[in-house]
Amino acid sequence: MNFAVVLHRRLLPALLSLLVLTAGCSALDSQQRRWIFQPQAAAARAGTAPAAGTQDVWLDFTSRESGEPVRLHALWFPADKANAPALLYLHGARWGVSGRASGDRIRRMREMGFSVLAVDYRGFGLSTPSLPSEAGAHEDALAAWQWLARHQPQAPRYIFGHSLGGAIAVHLASEVEDLQGLMVEGTFTSVADVFATMRWGWLPISWLITQRFDSAERMGRVKAPVLVVHGSADSLIRPELGRALYERVPGRKRFELVEGGSHFSTHALGEAQYRAALQEFFGLAPAQALAGF
Repeated sequence: MNFAVVLHRRLLPALLSLLVLTAGCSALDSQQRRWIFQPQAAAARAGTAPAAGTQDVWLDFTSRESGEPVRLHALWFPADKANAPALLYLHGARWGVSGRASGDRIRRMREMGFSVLAVDYRGFGLSTPSLPSEAGAHEDALAAWQWLARHQPQAPRYIFGHSLGGAIAVHLASEVEDLQGLMVEGTFTSVADVFATMRWGWLPISWLITQRFDSAERMGRVKAPVLVVHGSADSLIRPELGRALYERVPGRKRFELVEGGSHFSTHALGEAQYRAALQEFFGLAPAQALAGF
């Protein structure tokens, strides 16, 4: 179940119930983290099998958020060309990097010429089995970005995020300097704005949302060029939220609306639009952008 559906079916009743019962802030925060991230640790190797040549990567650090040791699992998909651009892939809710949807997106990005590092946040896959949070996912994405910078220092580096991963990508992009481009797909301006598009969105409960993922505010600090992609038939995260996020980009930007694309099919249907953007907007040479693997 997508986290946008969870917001509608579970988060609203829970928020109202917790308010009525005067539950503590800690319980409210924990429930939101479970419903928004929906981590699937047990499905670490389910879905698409890793491609030949894929390498397991382990990232170890101490969390500033919790003070606890963290071990993240990531998959590294190196391109055949040594000078290939490098991409950090940030997945959305529920399914991690070994899920079929992520596997298909990663495969297509490799076919477009990228080396790809795909990381599981804590609570997903084989990473540390703790409850994910907005702050923790940001730490995890930063650790993966630093690994990519150390191992691909000469490569132009990009960030890609889908859905909830798009919000994590915007947060990361707003704080790093060594970034050639940001790509987000099927994402939003904030969790509060997603809730506002739903049936009970008129209720004044925004202040109860602890995991806010305020991409609209953070986008103003992104210095790199930004590609925003959305499916016209995305009923989970409406296209107007993607457009609104695009409007907040302060620098070079491009918006691609994929006709007929749903929340899960947009990347496949929009492959030609991605390829064109890589060449025309990001300036990647056709030999890089269109190379097959």
